[in-house]
Amino acid sequence: MAQQGHSAFVWIPYRVSKSPLTPILDTTGPSDATSAIFIIYDIFGFSSQALQGADILARADESHQYQVFMPDFFLGKPLPLSVFPPDTDEKKKQMGDFFAGPANPPDNAEKVPELVKKLGQKYTGIQKWGSLGMCWGGKIVSLTSQAGTAFSAAAEVHPAMVDPEEAKGIKIPLCMLASGDENPEDVEKFKDNLSVDKHVETFKDQVHGWMAARGDLKNERVKSEYERGYGVLLDFYRKHL
Repeated sequence: MAQQGHSAFVWIPYRVSKSPLTPILDTTGPSDATSAIFIIYDIFGFSSQALQGADILARADESHQYQVFMPDFFLGKPLPLSVFPPDTDEKKKQMGDFFAGPANPPDNAEKVPELVKKLGQKYTGIQKWGSLGMCWGGKIVSLTSQAGTAFSAAAEVHPAMVDPEEAKGIKIPLCMLASGDENPEDVEKFKDNLSVDKHVETFKDQVHGWMAARGDLKNERVKSEYERGYGVLLDFYRKHL
């Protein structure tokens, strides 16, 4: 399906099961692809929208396909989608406890290099790695794109906890696709602080999470911007992986 302003790609249908291919690691894409994308999902885990996105990235660009890996950082216990937005004291506590525990960003960032190393040892044909973080995962991408990173390029979609100071230490090309819910000043400062090749764009009429668990793909406008967002990512990865 052609994306205005971006390369054409093939629309990949939903998986019939709408579930990960394996319980703790979703793997998709052709096994002979020499570039790979490591996806860090949002706090809601293996959503059908995130899995759809993985399939799009893996196969939709017929000239440059990828092996795509999405580990289950929360081991089958993500935050329920019903907790968002945290508009009650109970929900605020649930979210706070989750971020302080299973979703603690520094703790999870520490896991990434070893996971990539182990995947590389098993899938020996991979020559280049890229990363993609969704919401909460965007924070992990910022933390794992600093000096010594295993990745050659990184992307963040509707990133959570945007910290412009972290941008100063990012050492690889970065793509950030923000929603209308992110703080625009933080996004702009983050962009200004990047010293690497970058693509930073805000999808102003989309909600935080539109390319992952909170994307209402029955809404034609959301679906169109979901597709366009993945088209931007495909162009970015083709350039850098």
